[in-house]
Amino acid sequence: MSQSASGGRIVVGYTATKAGRDAVAFASRLATASGAALHLVLVLPAQKPGIVPPDAGYERLLREQAAGWLREGAAEVPEGVSHRAHVRYGESVAAGLIDTADELGASLIVVGAADGGNRGRHRLGTTTTELVHSSDVPVALVPRGARRVPVETGITRLTAGVGEREGTELLVEATIRLAAATAAPVRLLSLVALDLPAGLDTGAIRTVGQNHAQEVLDEVRSALPAEAEVTAVVAAGDGIEDAVSHLEWEAGEVVIVGSSRLAQPRRLFLGSTAARMLRVVTAPMIVVPRTRSDREGASA
Repeated sequence: MSQSASGGRIVVGYTATKAGRDAVAFASRLATASGAALHLVLVLPAQKPGIVPPDAGYERLLREQAAGWLREGAAEVPEGVSHRAHVRYGESVAAGLIDTADELGASLIVVGAADGGNRGRHRLGTTTTELVHSSDVPVALVPRGARRVPVETGITRLTAGVGEREGTELLVEATIRLAAATAAPVRLLSLVALDLPAGLDTGAIRTVGQNHAQEVLDEVRSALPAEAEVTAVVAAGDGIEDAVSHLEWEAGEVVIVGSSRLAQPRRLFLGSTAARMLRVVTAPMIVVPRTRSDREGASA
């Protein structure tokens, strides 16, 4: 996580809902582990040109209500975690969060799941969908019920899903930075075997996957302190959902994946692999842009 170990900033997309509390809870655990500062942001709709201006009294009441909701959210942040609250305006919630992250130089945007999802599961709504297709900084997607994980749990492990497609180098760099900031052990999940053409010999697929996992393992291990714990596993199964569902996930786990190669430069685009992982993974997932942002250290 760039900057996190030395006063980095995390933008939390807050709403006065369970999803908002989930986002605050996960962001608080991450901030506690990395030393980052939290910025709780509640976005109100911006006035569009040509629309009759709303009543000033109503606007003031709305802003006061938003500030009140933010105070409730801030009350959920553990003692000792630096945090501020902001009421912002935007054409959409996602646009407001991206603009605020850019203004603050934040290295991550954290958002909760959309309403209707089951506990422990991800569900993309309008805001999260827009974020994972337009943000220029990493986005953390938090599953329903994350607020029930005690802050003392911390960040117990980072699992990075790595392949050989464009953007893997930056994903590995992001994983190294976050591991250094949080002192969390790293599990590298090689997805190469699932990327290979159908019909290949099973033994050959296993060999390619294991070789790739070892190469990435050596790279990450060499970049971290000698005492850092780094392991590697190969995703195996009938597709990504089957492969991922057979893995064990810890309560304090964080998954890191790269943006799709379809993404525009310095933007996210949630690819099919990450989308399929979201269906079965119960841990928060950080999606990293496949190219560097114009802002120094923008990738998580």
